[in-house]
Order: sequence, then C-alpha cells, then structure tokens
Amino acid sequence: MFTNSDVSMQNKLKIINDPVHGFIRIPHEILFDIIEHPYFQRLRRIGQTGLLNLIFPGATHTRFHHALGAMHLMFTALETLKQKGVSISPEEEKGAMLAILMHDIGHGPFSHALECMLMDDWHHENLSLLLMNRLNDEFNGELSCAIEMFQGKYHRKFFNQLISSQLDVDRLDYLKRDSFFTGVSEGSINTQRIISMMNVCDEGELVIDAKGVYSIENFLTARMFMYWQVYYHKTSALAEFILVKILERAKYLVSQGIDLPAGDNLKYFLYREKSAATDEDVRRFTQLDDNDVIQAMKSWQNAEDKILSYWCTCVIQRNLPKTIISSHPFDTEFIKEKVKNTNDFFGIDNGDELVHEIKRKLLPYNTQKQPIYLLQKNGRKIRLEESEDQLLSGLMVNKTIRYILTFPRDI
Repeated sequence: MFTNSDVSMQNKLKIINDPVHGFIRIPHEILFDIIEHPYFQRLRRIGQTGLLNLIFPGATHTRFHHALGAMHLMFTALETLKQKGVSISPEEEKGAMLAILMHDIGHGPFSHALECMLMDDWHHENLSLLLMNRLNDEFNGELSCAIEMFQGKYHRKFFNQLISSQLDVDRLDYLKRDSFFTGVSEGSINTQRIISMMNVCDEGELVIDAKGVYSIENFLTARMFMYWQVYYHKTSALAEFILVKILERAKYLVSQGIDLPAGDNLKYFLYREKSAATDEDVRRFTQLDDNDVIQAMKSWQNAEDKILSYWCTCVIQRNLPKTIISSHPFDTEFIKEKVKNTNDFFGIDNGDELVHEIKRKLLPYNTQKQPIYLLQKNGRKIRLEESEDQLLSGLMVNKTIRYILTFPRDI
C-alpha cells in the first residue's frame, strides 16, 4: 500500500521524451523540484543559440532543452563509471546531476550575447552560482554537494571535470543538440561512444580509455567545424554583435534622458547604474527573457534615433548588413571609405556606428587548460596530443582568427 509521500515521489520520477537523446529519466525527486522552479522554467524562454535561427531556421531550441540533455548525459556517464568499478554514492550522483542541471540557470536573454550588457561584467556562471545558493537556502541545504562540484571544490576532481572541462557533458550535449537543430551534420558526435570510453584514474581524475582516441579526435574536430560553420559563421557573429549594439545604444540614449518603450524588467536594466548585484537586480533578472528584448526591438524600429532604429529593423525584418570575412585585419582606409559612404547615404555624421570590424578566434584544443588524458592498458596516463595513435590533435593546438567587416547593405 502506497502512502501519500510514496505517491508524491512516484509523480516526480518522470520520463521526458527528448528529440536528441530519446527518453530522459528523472531518478531523484529533488531534480524534478528544481525543474519545476520558476528560475529553471525561465530557461524555456531563453534560446540556446541566440539569433542563430536567422541563419539556421531550425535552431529554435532553448536552454531548458539543453539543461535536461546535459543532465541525462551526466546520468549516463556516472552509470558507465560505476560499471568500471568507480564508487559513486547516491548523494554524489544526485549532486552531479543537480550541478549540471543548473549550470546555465544564470543565463540572460539571448544567452552569451547580452550577459555583460545587462549585469555589467557578471558572467552567467557567477549568476548561476548566485541562484544555486538561493535555491540551496530554499531547499534546506540539499544542493550543497552540487554547488561544491560546480565550483570545483569537491574532493573528487572528476565530478567537476564532467561539469566543466574540455570534454564535459555540457559540450557533448550542446554539440549534438545544436547539430541536430541546425541540420549541420559535421557537428554530429557519438555521445554514447565517448561516454563509454570515460574512466577515472587513481588520482580521481577523468580520463579516456586509450582505444577511444579517435572518438575524442572526432569530438574535437566536430566542435571546431561547429564553431566556424555555425557559431562563428559570419552572419551568426554579425547577429550577436548587433544585439550587443542595440542594448548598448539603448542604454546610451536612456542615459541622455531619452525615454524608450520597454517592459518594466528590461527598462529597469536600461536605467541601472554599475554596482554589485542587489536583491532587486536578481528579482528582476529572473523575470527577464528573450521575449522582453524581442518586444523592445519591435518597438525601437520606430525610434527617432536612426542608429537604434536601423539595428532593430535589421534584426526584426532580417534585413542584415553586408559582411566580408578575412583572415587578416581590414585596411584602415577601406574602413574609412565605408564610413564616409554610410554618412553620405543616410545623411548622418556618425556612420562609424554602423561600420565595424568583428574579430573571432578559436583554439580547438587547449593543451594547457585541463588537457584530455588517455588511460593506457598499463595504467599509465598520457596527454591526448602525445599519443602515438592521434591523427589530428597535434593540428588543433593553434589558434585561428577571422575578421568580419560589417556595413550597411545599401551603400
């Protein structure tokens, strides 16, 4: 016979159908409680890839989807490690799954693009930690282990590496998910194969069984292709840049005493002065999502300020500026010519606000920051790039830089 508490727990141990991973289990009641919390439900209204759907129409998935997928991969990884003899307690399993579930809970509207514009230099990880601590108070300390793992303070290093490293379940999910929703097959990776190769060495560090070297190289290659083909695609980079310029211009106009129509929460941040985060900042931030910014941009298309109006119209009507991409910085005189032509065409004297050089750089594999280790049959671990079997890793240790010049399409 079930008691009321048994029924309550049964109701919370849900199975979610995910288009990327299939069925996702929720094996702990507290996971369901966090998913149901307003802080987490807000992620349904935060896009995973900003304005990427302007270039790849299918990329409309959210941070909510990604967090659930990463939680699922964490569960799968822990099950794999248990099968290989790694001792993991139910409390540690719960902590690791909570940590990855909440790792993006501090993301603001359009994810990375606007996090510095709204809350000064607060990185989303700082905001995630702040919200985790508030949730921990609300749930009577039940998230303490998760927070330790998230911060890298837990005594067993591999838990933090599964959350944040060069080969973590966060990256495994967003690569596979973004590849799926953009339709860019070059980014597709075999997450099950990679996870099946995971292990823990004597020092408590996450390693990969040596026979998995090619799966890891495929992962690094897929990530590199996704960055240059999707995330750093010249129009993707432009769209993200425009978002920042819109908020930057709006904050400037507000500082000059110009009233701009916006929802209460967005308007709060437009007027907010630089300072440490207050309780009111947090309350407002956790009510802010992509919809607030989209609604504002729709209104600002009709703003008297030509710069703000131009940028907003570009996004809302998808009439984006022209872009040229190069592996070298653009000539100064060439940029000045574009500025002059912009001034002449629009009848303005601040055309430099509409002509910009955007820089993007990528280091596919960082050999210094948490390098990936391979575990050989003799129990010795070696760096990925030192393996005699590696084919590509040695070529992915150099930084690549691209320059994108943007200017009005009309000139």
